[in-house]
Amino acid sequence: MSILKIIAAKLETMAPADQQIGQFIIDNPDGMLRLSSAALAEETGRSQSSVVKFSQKLGFAGYQDLKLAVSRAKAQEWQVPPGMIHSTIEVDDNYATVLQKLIGSKLLSMQETIAANGEDAMAQALAMLDGARRIHIAGVGASSLVARDFSYKLQKLGRYALHVSDSHVQMANVSTLGSDDVVFALSYSGTSIETLRIAELAKARGAAVISVTGLQDNPLMRLADIRLHTVADEERARSSAITARDAQLAVTDLLFILLVQRQPDANEYVHNSEASVAVLKV
Repeated sequence: MSILKIIAAKLETMAPADQQIGQFIIDNPDGMLRLSSAALAEETGRSQSSVVKFSQKLGFAGYQDLKLAVSRAKAQEWQVPPGMIHSTIEVDDNYATVLQKLIGSKLLSMQETIAANGEDAMAQALAMLDGARRIHIAGVGASSLVARDFSYKLQKLGRYALHVSDSHVQMANVSTLGSDDVVFALSYSGTSIETLRIAELAKARGAAVISVTGLQDNPLMRLADIRLHTVADEERARSSAITARDAQLAVTDLLFILLVQRQPDANEYVHNSEASVAVLKV
């Protein structure tokens, strides 16, 4: 996961001194890489020890390790293709401009989402889903659409996966879960009350929880056994949950493909599903 994204997500909840250091790094990552801890302290008006402590709060042994992480984040940055516009869609934008901006937002969101989830985290989530007796997929609003799509895909593989849009029914279903079951909880904000309560009940019943939230600190993420993340910038498109939905779909589609690779009889299940539906298309 990009350290620049982590700093940006946590910035609002940081102490004032850490906010100044964090904001400087976000605004000037290339400049930060050329600065010593003492020089960064001087640039931000903070002490050298504050810079070191800032690094340690992010989980690094010291400032040099933080610089290395920022350097890697810069190297992994995806650049918008030449000619692709990525900025706020305005009311008076013409059709071609809206199309370019929308596609740019979607592509960037999906690319950054995949970069935000390390291979280890995805492997852990995959193993948990693969070994689950039952998989309950929780989500409300736009997340419910992604949850339903993921449940259908898992069912095609013969998995016991369930999602219903009614949160009351979701709660009733989760009340029957046990230690062999998994709740896959989708909420970009991580604060959706229905999804949060479902995850809490799942934990109380002994089930494992996989969360898919934004990078910002949130209660759903804190509950989860495995934390996956999405990166979206809804303000760029001025539309509800467009890039967040695409980011969630990128995560669930990747997990589905990895499960297909992992499951020896997956192709047989998919073929049988397609064959059974084919009779309705004649």
